[in-house]
Amino acid sequence: MLKFKKYAVFFIIGGLGYAIIELLWRGRTHWSMMLAGGICFILFSVIAEKLRGQRLLYKAILCALAVTAVEFIFGIVFNIILRMQVWDYSGVPFNFLGQICLLYTVIWGILGLVFVPLADFLNKKMQKI
Repeated sequence: MLKFKKYAVFFIIGGLGYAIIELLWRGRTHWSMMLAGGICFILFSVIAEKLRGQRLLYKAILCALAVTAVEFIFGIVFNIILRMQVWDYSGVPFNFLGQICLLYTVIWGILGLVFVPLADFLNKKMQKI
């Protein structure tokens, strides 16, 4: 039950955080991005916790790949299957099916340098509760 509560907190923080980042970056968001953000921050938490002794850059790269994978899955579901047109990276160089692109993977890696320590900090705080 404790892990459920922990992951619920990470899900809420990630969902709200992802939506805020999208609002600041492109001026809009979509409810599905809150789901993606929640999942991503749980993954950040797991990576931060399981790889505590590893270098931050390594963990940030793994987080960037994790976010890219989540965005790809969500893109297939929401953009291609459900045709909701949440985003389209077709015009961005090095994109794959218009759902993911190298540019945003790199940006998520940079953001991971901030969010991995945050996830690690929250992991430590939640252990004390």
